[in-house]
Amino acid sequence: MPDATSISAAELAELACVLEVTAPKAGNVHPGADFDDVTWADFVVSAALMRAALDQVHELGVGETVLRCVRDTSRVVGCNTNLGLALLLAPLCAATTDTSLHDGITRVLRDLTERDAKAIYAAIAEAKPGGLGRVAKGDVRDDPALPILDAMRLAVPRDAVARQYVTGFTDVLDRLGPRLAALVENRWPWDDAIVRLHIEQMAHEPDSLIGRKCDQTIAAQAQRMARAAVAADWPRGADAAASYEQLDDFLRADGHRRNPGTSADLVGAAVFVMMWQTGARPRQAPWRTSILGANA
Repeated sequence: MPDATSISAAELAELACVLEVTAPKAGNVHPGADFDDVTWADFVVSAALMRAALDQVHELGVGETVLRCVRDTSRVVGCNTNLGLALLLAPLCAATTDTSLHDGITRVLRDLTERDAKAIYAAIAEAKPGGLGRVAKGDVRDDPALPILDAMRLAVPRDAVARQYVTGFTDVLDRLGPRLAALVENRWPWDDAIVRLHIEQMAHEPDSLIGRKCDQTIAAQAQRMARAAVAADWPRGADAAASYEQLDDFLRADGHRRNPGTSADLVGAAVFVMMWQTGARPRQAPWRTSILGANA
């Protein structure tokens, strides 16, 4: 955990967002691949806007922080770039006052209120995430009749971000964060480590955003291709480049409807967790941000 004179949780969250979107992940926006309606620069601006909101999470509460992230991003960027990350990073930043993120997340999730629920419902409805659809119970466009954790529990089958609220962020804290730490400790370049983690997450389970926007058949096909890239030992295996290119081409073949955005959000949260828990920071990168400091 950083000491009081080091980078704040909100600043670290901004850095995690920039690192995640800068790594050239399959099917995602990065400096070498924009979408028609959103660019790498849009995501970097969104990260800065999130930092300003996350700086006040202890005063605003989790729900109002998520809603502010969405509204500020919509006002400046004009589209939803960071709903999933806001839903993940707001409780994680709120949890950093405890001795461990595990203890903090338990407390934060336990203490979520009706006010948090109303704000989170509003944030999701305003962001209009892909494939949102209508559900009979717990629909975000209705007044929240359920506590937020109960509503998230209903959404688990169609949203891996919702699952983090129900499981105490187990995927991020116990699997993805430690895996990223192991890659970095083994001297993987940060970009490669983040891309590898993203492929492994896609191989672990079908991306829930693809499942909602397209269907489970497409999501399962993407999962199989991600598993092939892992089996080819990306980026070091002899056939790794070819298997990765096939995955990337498949994910980009239908505009960005096949964008594995939920996997990317989980990876972004894992980058934050890993840096908060280990103190690791990238020492070299093709870009600079003020929060890295002069010695980055």
